[in-house]
Amino acid sequence: MTPSKPTADRAYAHVRERLLDGRYPGGELLSERAVATELGLSNTPVREAFLRLQAEGFLRLYPKRGALVVPVTPGEAHAVLQARLLMELFALDALAARGPEAMRQAAETLPQAANDAPDGASSRLALDVARAFHTQLMRAGGNPVLARLHENLWDQQIRIAAASTAGPGHAADDLDEHAAITEAIRRGDGTAARALLTRHVAAVLHRIGLAGGSALLPPVA
Repeated sequence: MTPSKPTADRAYAHVRERLLDGRYPGGELLSERAVATELGLSNTPVREAFLRLQAEGFLRLYPKRGALVVPVTPGEAHAVLQARLLMELFALDALAARGPEAMRQAAETLPQAANDAPDGASSRLALDVARAFHTQLMRAGGNPVLARLHENLWDQQIRIAAASTAGPGHAADDLDEHAAITEAIRRGDGTAARALLTRHVAAVLHRIGLAGGSALLPPVA
């Protein structure tokens, strides 16, 4: 292991977290020197971190200028959210098939949050709750293979979710939609829960400026 490896890992983790949660938004140009100064490091480990993140598709490096944060493309956002919706609808259907009591019990495990977070914290709170909410919904479906696949998608999902909760009122909208889905599950109303979940995922697309939410699911033959 090279002497720079531990600090390169630290720089990598620092930048990657901020890319995933939206603190480094798509289109922003990151300065190697600025990140190094923030972390109290030399430029070398930050350069190594940038190279790794470029290989993963998060950054695009421009010599002597910096690293551009690669925005989530409309096609990527649509494909990821479509995959997520299909898995979560399957989980809902499996849960509904076990009956109203199972649904009521599952509703009690779904994380919620009030819309009264301190200024500047509501978006991050909504993002954390979103991950916990959708992960727990998948677990409630009872298929651990699908739950793991869903969790493995989260790095792609989280950049989209961060963008969808960043605008004025968007974090509150996200939390309200989770609460409505949970209430439908608590009532044992699988049909309503399905409709609300589909509407919620489509709304995420609209909140990040993408239309086409109604086309998330293929048409019924």
